[in-house]
Amino acid sequence: MRLKTLLLALCVASTTAFAQKVKYSKEDIKKMETYLFNEGFNTPSPKKTSTIILKDGTTYKGFCNKIETKKGQIYEVAIKDSVTKKNTTFNADQINEMYVYPSNAEKIAKVAKYMGNIRNFGTKKLTKNTNNDRIYFVNQTVSLKNKKDDKEFLMQVINPGFDDIISVYHDPRAKETTGFSVMGSPQLGGGVIKSYYVKKGDKVMWLHKDDFEDNYDFLFGDNAEFMKKYPKNSVEWDYFSFLVNEYTTMTNG
Repeated sequence: MRLKTLLLALCVASTTAFAQKVKYSKEDIKKMETYLFNEGFNTPSPKKTSTIILKDGTTYKGFCNKIETKKGQIYEVAIKDSVTKKNTTFNADQINEMYVYPSNAEKIAKVAKYMGNIRNFGTKKLTKNTNNDRIYFVNQTVSLKNKKDDKEFLMQVINPGFDDIISVYHDPRAKETTGFSVMGSPQLGGGVIKSYYVKKGDKVMWLHKDDFEDNYDFLFGDNAEFMKKYPKNSVEWDYFSFLVNEYTTMTNG
C-alpha cells in the first residue's frame, strides 16, 4: 500500500512539474511580441515590372494588370509584356513562383493603419509597411480554410528570411483582434492577425489562433530544447512570428 501511495505521489509530482508554466521577464515578452513577418499585400502594382517563373522554367516579365482570387488567394494572373505589350494570362497551376511590387495605394493604406494603432509602435516596424521590396509568391496546393478541395494557388511568403522549415503565408481574409479607441485617438490593443496559412513538411494548413494550441506539437514538438524553453502553456498566439523564427534558429543550430 505504501509503495502504491509513493508511486501515486511521484506521478502527481511529475505531472505538476510538467504542467508548470515558464515565467518570462518583461523584456522577454516584449521581444516575443515583436512582429517579424513581412506585411501581407493583396494588390500588385500595375506600374512596376512583375516576374513570373513557370514550372517549366520559362520566365515572363511584365506589368501585372489583373489577378483572379478565391478567398483572397490567387489562382490566375494576367501580365502585359514590358517589351511587346502583349497580354498573357496564366493559371496558378502553370506558375512556380512570382515576384511583384505592392501597389502604392495599398502601401499608403497600410501606413495609415499602422499609425492608427498604438500597439504597432512597440511590436512592428514601419519599414515593413512601406518598403519597396518585391513580394514573393510561391505555388502551393492547399485546402482553403481547411474546408475546400485541394487546389493550386499563388501564396505570399511572409517569412522569407526564416522559411526553410516552417513557411508562413499571408491570409488575405484574415481578421484581427479588436482594441478600443477614446475620442478618436489611436487604437489601444488589438491589431493581432488571427490566421495564416502554414506549411511544414508536406502539410499546408490554415492556422487560426483558436487552433494554435492543438497544432503546437506538430509545429514545434520535434525540438525538445525549444519545447522546454517555450512550452505551449506558457506562450501566446501573439508570439507566433517570434516562435517560428526562434524554432528555426534553434533547429538549424
